Amino acid sequence: MQYLWTIRRATAGRVMLCAALLASSAAILPAPALALSELQGKPQEAQAEKPAPAQGGATLPQPEPVQNTKPATPAAEAPAPQKQDPPVEVIYDISKAPEAVRKMRERMVEAAASGDPERLRELITQGKDGTQLALGEDNGSDPIQIIKSVSGDPDGLEVLAIMLDVLSTGFAHVNAGTPDEAYVWPYFAEKPLNTLTAPEKVELMRLVTAGDFENMLEYGNYNFFRIGISPNGQWKFFSAGD
Repeated sequence: MQYLWTIRRATAGRVMLCAALLASSAAILPAPALALSELQGKPQEAQAEKPAPAQGGATLPQPEPVQNTKPATPAAEAPAPQKQDPPVEVIYDISKAPEAVRKMRERMVEAAASGDPERLRELITQGKDGTQLALGEDNGSDPIQIIKSVSGDPDGLEVLAIMLDVLSTGFAHVNAGTPDEAYVWPYFAEKPLNTLTAPEKVELMRLVTAGDFENMLEYGNYNFFRIGISPNGQWKFFSAGD
């Protein structure tokens, strides 16, 4: 009997030892792996992971939205409007000119109509600020010889006829209030030729031919004879060309 009791006691001890070993093994065994279907069934939020911390435990900053730091190119400014000259006033009434201008014009008409170029000499002012004779090539210092040099005849009669025709047209008052102020015949010298009316073109063709007019249009301005008288009655210039 004593022998049987000893065997049973030993057997019970082994059973208890095995149970203890099984319990401890269950505590250290890893949890069973989840099935693929269980992983796919989790919500998307649960699968998102936080960014891994950088070395040293610091969390990397999230990138900021890209900003365009290049300065905006300013819009092109509209060009400033160009200043335009006021339209030329064509004057036919000689009484609108100063008295000194009227008297000088009358004396020039009388001298040209006389047929004697020498009658012009007393009307010409000598010196630096005197009458400017821009009549092509320099033909000496004598003003009458300069005037006769542009005439088609040796006596200067043609140029006297041209002076009469020029002084019979309308005129323009230019550069008012400046040292260059003058009353200019013909007004074509101051008015753009592409703005002439039909009657004005007829008036111009009393001085030049139609072919000359076409050449002037191509050249850009009137380039025939012109006469200028200053407000104080001085014969300011007599020129041909532009």
